[in-house]
Amino acid sequence: MGRRVLLIEDEPNIIEAISFILSRDGWTVHTHSDGETATEKVREGRPELVILDVMLPGRSGFDILRDLRADAATADLPVLMLTARGQTKDREMAARLGVSRFMTKPFSNAEVLESVRALAAS
Repeated sequence: MGRRVLLIEDEPNIIEAISFILSRDGWTVHTHSDGETATEKVREGRPELVILDVMLPGRSGFDILRDLRADAATADLPVLMLTARGQTKDREMAARLGVSRFMTKPFSNAEVLESVRALAAS
């Protein structure tokens, strides 16, 4: 199976940085920036894993994660959640909803790469 990741993020600089890092590592990176249609995009694209921002236009990453976990087709899909707000309550909410990993912005390139590789291997 191809190594495909769907990056759901609305900040152009972060999209560019993560796309570059993962492409260099052999991943095909698809991007999406609208929270309203993100769940459909995941279902259509069937990525190996999802990198999901918390704050998106239309719907939050938490709402999207809740939808993914409630659907049998995506319930086990690895999800790396990114947020600029790394407060304990955000981490706890993500954990309750079934996030695979949680990472706060700013992050290092090595940190993103290590997390993606670990999620893909699990």
